Amino acid sequence: MRHRRTRAAALAATVIASLATGCSDQDEATEAVASFLSAWAAGDEEKAASFTDDPNTAKAELARLDEELGVGKAQFTPGKRKDGKKEGRASVAFRARLTLDGAGTWTYGSAAEVWESDGDWKVHFAPTLLHPELTEPGSRLVRYRDLAPRAGILAADGTNLAPETTVWNISIWPAKLSDPDRAYRALEDPDLGVDIDTDALKSRVDAAKPDQAVPVITLRDEVYRKVREKLLPVPGFQFRDHKRAVATTAKPLIGSVLPATTETLKNAGPAAENSDEVGATGLQYRYQKQLAGTATIAVRVLNEVQEAGPALYRSKGKAGTPIETTIDPKAQRAAEAALAKVGKKKAALVALRPGTGEILAVANTPDSAENRALSGRYAPGSTFKVITTAALLRNGVTPDSAVPCPRTVSVGGQKYQNQDEFDLPSGTTFRKDFAQSCNTAFIGLRGRIGDGGLTDAAGQFGIGGEWDAGAATFDGSVPEAADENEKAADMIGQGRVEASPLVMASVAATVQSGTFRQPVLVPGAVKNKHKAAKALDPDVARQLRTLMGAVVTEGSGKALRGISGSPAAKTGTAEFGTENPPRTHAWMIGFRGDLAFAVLVEDGGSGGKNAGPVAAEFLRGLD
Repeated sequence: MRHRRTRAAALAATVIASLATGCSDQDEATEAVASFLSAWAAGDEEKAASFTDDPNTAKAELARLDEELGVGKAQFTPGKRKDGKKEGRASVAFRARLTLDGAGTWTYGSAAEVWESDGDWKVHFAPTLLHPELTEPGSRLVRYRDLAPRAGILAADGTNLAPETTVWNISIWPAKLSDPDRAYRALEDPDLGVDIDTDALKSRVDAAKPDQAVPVITLRDEVYRKVREKLLPVPGFQFRDHKRAVATTAKPLIGSVLPATTETLKNAGPAAENSDEVGATGLQYRYQKQLAGTATIAVRVLNEVQEAGPALYRSKGKAGTPIETTIDPKAQRAAEAALAKVGKKKAALVALRPGTGEILAVANTPDSAENRALSGRYAPGSTFKVITTAALLRNGVTPDSAVPCPRTVSVGGQKYQNQDEFDLPSGTTFRKDFAQSCNTAFIGLRGRIGDGGLTDAAGQFGIGGEWDAGAATFDGSVPEAADENEKAADMIGQGRVEASPLVMASVAATVQSGTFRQPVLVPGAVKNKHKAAKALDPDVARQLRTLMGAVVTEGSGKALRGISGSPAAKTGTAEFGTENPPRTHAWMIGFRGDLAFAVLVEDGGSGGKNAGPVAAEFLRGLD
């Protein structure tokens, strides 16, 4: 069924009431036709029907025509009156111009028979009044719709990342559900690959009518084949297969195509109907209109035995056009394979090309609807020390500066410590502090940076503006610290500092290339790339590359030692929550050649021990 739009409430209706040339008298017969057409144009079926000799039938048929054809606007131009052979009979020709939702404008001619009784002229209602081809008893106008093939979401090499594939809709027929316990147990099979809330499902089944299909789950064909022998014998299950665009990789990024809901139907625009499957999440949702194109609409006469005649009107549909992304299939496969090593932990990996800003891989685990790789908001922990260091290098600190690394330091009554409360010997250089990720050394240098220094430094890495990447992203936040304590926390990527894995991969990319280039995923959709507030000083960038190289060769990034291409990195362990000891997210960012990356493992331990091996697996997967 179509989602109906009411013309009377939303659109200006028009009847051109003047008669055609040669018809000068506006008599009662033509006035009755003009009144009927005016009310029909306004979408007021009841009022229009009142001008006919069969108000009940007229009202029902006018409403059905509007509903079935999706009439958004109607205009009528009355023509000449022609007297009938019998006295008290006349005919008034008119021209109809119906604008059909998502299907253009259909123009045709018809005529209204007008009968006089006791001095009162009424429009005689017959199906031919609606259209002259409705001559057979029980015939009606029907809208037929052929959907255009959905276009693909393409990788950089043209590979379709979401090809059409067979899926199976599984539903429950309440009237046939003779053994509910057996059915609900069957839906707990781990081979389904998803947890079904059977309590909620029971409530929906109990509330449904006996012959109403209650949707349960949609399975890919390969999953259905694994479980069908277990499900087919269960009374009450129904199965229907059809084609649907399904992401084969980068699933949270690509998104899903699902039966329309109120929200997704609104996003899909007036060309969509509530029986459609439309983009529900990710790029499928964002680019729904472009991917879906426009259906071809035909209006035909359907007779009482359900036979359709030739098209009286046909709109010109438009095929969907593909979305071209910068995703590199090899990098994407390597990223997803690396994340498979974290087990049930939530994790993300983003890879960029520093020379262009192109996003090469966006991986998340598990493959849920949440795209934490691009949109997650996290404390970046010690990976943020790259930005802190950029500020310190501009303010007199050098890699060879002697900077003490005590076990703990207190600021405003707040105690800060290094991971596992390590310290470094007297005379330690800043290079060593950076390589070992010494929190206390960085906090001790906070006086070298002005109140807005970290915010200013973050701006050189593109943080603080809105990025136009062609996909939804969180672009980082580094507000000016409110006090000394907050400034101390910000120095080590805690406090109010927030970033996504995309932002931190971009930080690494900016160090590698020496220039912030806003990350881009869908180049064709990008209109305004964000530019850094200030350029990164070339000497600062050079020193940062050296320091990040030392993280691998002599510091906390030892997981990357032995990886080809001399990778450089920065580890991070970001505290979150209120527990004591605090829980931590594990981070690693880095670069190798014209490739930059960020790895995040939620509640994953430490950057060096837990995120580092994931990064190493990713880089090995590219070799």
